[in-house]
Amino acid sequence: MKTLFSASQKPAARPRLAALFTSAAIAAMVAAAGPAAAETLNWARGSDVQTLDPHAYNEGITHAFNHQIYEPLVARSDDGKLVGVLATEWKMLPDQPDTWEFKLRPGVTFHDGAPLTPDDVVFSIGRAMAATSNVRSLLTAVDSVTAKDEHTVQIKTKGSSPLLVNNLVNIFMMNRAWAEKNQSTAPQDFKAGKENFAARNENGTGAYSLVSREADRRTELAAYDKYWGIGQFPLDIDRIVYTPIQSAATRVSALISGEINFLQDVPPQDIARLEQNPELRVVRGPENRTIFFGLNMGADKLTYGEAKGNPFADKRVRHAMNMAIDRAVIGKAIMRGESIPLGTIAPPFIEGYTEEMGKLPVVDIEKAKQLMAEAGYGDGFSVTLNCTNDSFVNDERICQAIVGMMAKIGITVHLDVQPAGVVFPMVANGKTDFYLMGWGASTFDSQYIFDNLVHSRGEGRGAWSAANFNNAEIDAKIDTLGSEADLTKRNATIADIWKVVQDESFYLPIHAQMLARAAKKNIQITPNLSNSIFVKTIAVEK
Repeated sequence: MKTLFSASQKPAARPRLAALFTSAAIAAMVAAAGPAAAETLNWARGSDVQTLDPHAYNEGITHAFNHQIYEPLVARSDDGKLVGVLATEWKMLPDQPDTWEFKLRPGVTFHDGAPLTPDDVVFSIGRAMAATSNVRSLLTAVDSVTAKDEHTVQIKTKGSSPLLVNNLVNIFMMNRAWAEKNQSTAPQDFKAGKENFAARNENGTGAYSLVSREADRRTELAAYDKYWGIGQFPLDIDRIVYTPIQSAATRVSALISGEINFLQDVPPQDIARLEQNPELRVVRGPENRTIFFGLNMGADKLTYGEAKGNPFADKRVRHAMNMAIDRAVIGKAIMRGESIPLGTIAPPFIEGYTEEMGKLPVVDIEKAKQLMAEAGYGDGFSVTLNCTNDSFVNDERICQAIVGMMAKIGITVHLDVQPAGVVFPMVANGKTDFYLMGWGASTFDSQYIFDNLVHSRGEGRGAWSAANFNNAEIDAKIDTLGSEADLTKRNATIADIWKVVQDESFYLPIHAQMLARAAKKNIQITPNLSNSIFVKTIAVEK
């Protein structure tokens, strides 16, 4: 495979309602599917895929699963490098710096047998830019997409966009005719709670096709017998059974008993025990994701709390909360050392991260109390914290720790713990004042974070910014990043934006996650910086 890209594209240095299952329920489910074999991957994770519509929901767990069914032009390897998938070559045209050209892989077919054409790529990128798409912030630099010939697609950008290819790793290709036939030319409006045919059905080019789906319970895939990658990848797995299991203890028990054979999210407290089990294989590594708390700083008053006005609108209160969090304690007592405590929401792997940003704020309760008093909240206030219990490593326990830490400076936190399928729509719709969140940068670039978490809402930007931060000057700087050809100037703008994000403390960073995966000894799993999984690459020892 010949891959063309410049050094500037190289990486620097991801709502679910999961059902709780008892061990017996899992056993019954696996039994109903037939006897487990080496070529069946019984895959468990803490929460479910939210939709099969590949452009409806920009979230890591959903993307990771959909990579088995759908494919992008390019993807990230385990170590974060760009690799070709449906594109074999890509480059910026030397005489047209506002145009990217992609050569499509020959012989690719969708699961219904239709060949992949340049028109499908044109359609798919246009669909991903539609109003109901949750991934359109990745494509704000795109002006137009055209089919140059039967093997070539060109993407014209709004000015030079040297990093555009980085934004395509989770932009999946669909078949235009299938989408038109099934009234799914526009993405599912997930934010509004609506569905379309593509939300529960699929027609991708991936190594696996859908057999059945019971949302929040069980999804089964089977190997696609006309997959273009046959002979290029191990493809030892011919069947996938994906089961969301909310309880960490139940997930681990299911692995030990053999009811599942791959656990993607091992709790830190169970790593050592699983590593000592001779029947299991555990792999560990860092993840390109940070965990943090968001504050609705833009509202006039709290909606879900009791306070004079909105205390989060005052920078002194945000600073006080930031210095009341003991990240070292969380890292040691809750994460068992399986995290990287940070003073920023930027993962250490992305373009724009600096060690200075990552430094931890000094824990100073007395100074925090002083700031609270100066802001007029010396007597404290109360607020509801919306926390997931199935999305991030030890998410509920982290929230419980924050309740105690905030109490030390007079803030009474009422903890509302729900599955991510409940909490994330609240964040997406701005129906929360205080919430737990995690974010990874699939592009390995700061712009992805700014577009989704910093930019004010509108035109596909700020989709997850329940912080409600509105700053026209910052918005304008973010808007330049997609088309700034001078990388030195672009990096300076990124640094300016991060300075504001850090100084304003409108997010309260906790740590970067570490990953642990476990499987039966004969299954050759690997760590992945983006916590993605490509089942086609898994080898199984016979």
